[in-house]
Amino acid sequence: MFENERGGILITHEMEERAKEIEASRHPLRCVTFMRDDFKIEDAKEVIAEAYKSEERIKTLILGAKTFTVPAQNALLKILEEPPQNIVFILIAPNKSTFLPTVRSRLSLKQEHTERHYEVLPITLKNLDLSGLFAFVKEYDRLKKHEAKGLVEQLMYQAIHIEKLLLTSVQLEGFEKALRLIELNSRFQSVLVMVLMNFLREVKRGR
Repeated sequence: MFENERGGILITHEMEERAKEIEASRHPLRCVTFMRDDFKIEDAKEVIAEAYKSEERIKTLILGAKTFTVPAQNALLKILEEPPQNIVFILIAPNKSTFLPTVRSRLSLKQEHTERHYEVLPITLKNLDLSGLFAFVKEYDRLKKHEAKGLVEQLMYQAIHIEKLLLTSVQLEGFEKALRLIELNSRFQSVLVMVLMNFLREVKRGR
């Protein structure tokens, strides 16, 4: 699957299915799979301990998660760059932005080009007013990190592909900043308000 003998990063929305396919393709060689919602520092320590168990044959460690915390990725950097003998790492996530540039630089990356189909959200960005903004935020302010990222991406998709809006540089930067803030565990309610404020009719008229 990957040219790099140390393994690679697979970007896919079918994480569990791909992990099982990788396990089957490597049989009878050993695979150890770590599948999480949010991959944390304690998970990274467990992976490192598993990697240093001596192996006579190749062992593949599959790390799959919707999000990988920054401390977890930093903990894995050294072992990804210099893995123990006969150890191969495959990291799986739904979004490339999940991984730090330093992690992506150590492993080859393969991205599945699967088109995502989003449902229409209960908001109209082209005619957004304050009451619509706060009603939407109230409905979606308690999402988990991976869900929050997905909602921001869904909002951007709706703006561009469904409502056919020509986004300004401020609006585009708002989406990018939102994804970064979510990764840093910022309060999602505040992040969502920041994104939507760029679409208010009152703000757009003032430009």
